[in-house]
Amino acid sequence: MSGRRRRGAARHEFTPSPPRAVPIDAERWWRAVALRDEWQSHALATGPSDRAAAEAAISALYRLAGRPPPEFTWVDSPRAALRLVPPGPIRHPGRDPSDDVANAIADRWSALRWRLDRLLPPRPWVPLAPENALDELRAGRSLATVAETHLLAPLLSLVRDRVAGFVRAELGDSVGLCWYGQHEVDWIARFQVHRLLGGLSSTSADSAELELWAVLARSCGWWWPQEGRCVVSERPVEVHLEAGDEPRLHHGSGPAVVYRDGFALHLWHGTRVPAWVVEDPTHERIAAERNAEVRRCAIERLGWREFLDGAELALVGTAPDPGNGGHELRLYDQPAGWGAHQRLLVTVNGSVERDGTRRRYGLRVPAWFDDPVDAAAWTYGLTGAQYALLVRRT
Repeated sequence: MSGRRRRGAARHEFTPSPPRAVPIDAERWWRAVALRDEWQSHALATGPSDRAAAEAAISALYRLAGRPPPEFTWVDSPRAALRLVPPGPIRHPGRDPSDDVANAIADRWSALRWRLDRLLPPRPWVPLAPENALDELRAGRSLATVAETHLLAPLLSLVRDRVAGFVRAELGDSVGLCWYGQHEVDWIARFQVHRLLGGLSSTSADSAELELWAVLARSCGWWWPQEGRCVVSERPVEVHLEAGDEPRLHHGSGPAVVYRDGFALHLWHGTRVPAWVVEDPTHERIAAERNAEVRRCAIERLGWREFLDGAELALVGTAPDPGNGGHELRLYDQPAGWGAHQRLLVTVNGSVERDGTRRRYGLRVPAWFDDPVDAAAWTYGLTGAQYALLVRRT
């Protein structure tokens, strides 16, 4: 009977149980989401500042730094502020840098951040996960970790890296030592979200000082402390975002960020571009543009069909895209002025964009390619035969 089972004998098979979902605290999670959204709304707020609240908070920070309250000068934009402030804190030979009010405030700010950061859990070294946050919680990931990846890291990326970063880049290198007002929300929100989720508590003195920075984030734009005077910028009058779960600055026909005095930033789906890209793209300007990313945005704004028709490019060849079923590869001689010894491969992105479409884009390839499939394969480091075996590229 060895190796056999008797007819009619009971058959026992192991069926693994499905993983059990971990109970989650959905109420606290949604409260954290609402808190993050509240701070994001402050970061993107437009319209007049609450000048009384901002001046009171800045005066309190001056007093904590051992200075009397300053006189206030309000301006319409950060660009206007640069006409009134030096490019950096004033330095006096032989004097302690902390004697400068901006440095004194910076020292207190750094010390406050250090004390608060000690109370927070370490940032998880994981990429932003595309999975649903509630599914991750049910799989056993902690509220703190999921909040970092799905709430706080995106807030930091949008406000600090993009909005504030783009404004600072537009202003150039002469910004000096200043604070971002409404664009400081990332670190304030991080502490408040973790306090909600984990019951963190700070000393009453630190809580009061943190609230001063929170008031400024709710009340005004960028500000520059000086001895006896503080220059404060109004908030923008317009901020435009594209739709989506992770919004980017974007406006299809004008500036994405506008201040009252006309200082403005143009962005195309999160990429900072010159004004002409959004407001008046032409074939001539596109051909003269040396930055490949700006050129791509300008072509998208104009539309690939119109660009290809108006640029009068010579079509070298077409072929079905083996790595992107239902779409075509088109190989053109490169437009004049884009550089020698290259051709332009026009293809469709294998991944779906946030708005559900697939973006058409152009890639530069060496001029020796006559076969669009070989040219597409080269961009992936493959041969044409290898590329033809792909199920779907990204």
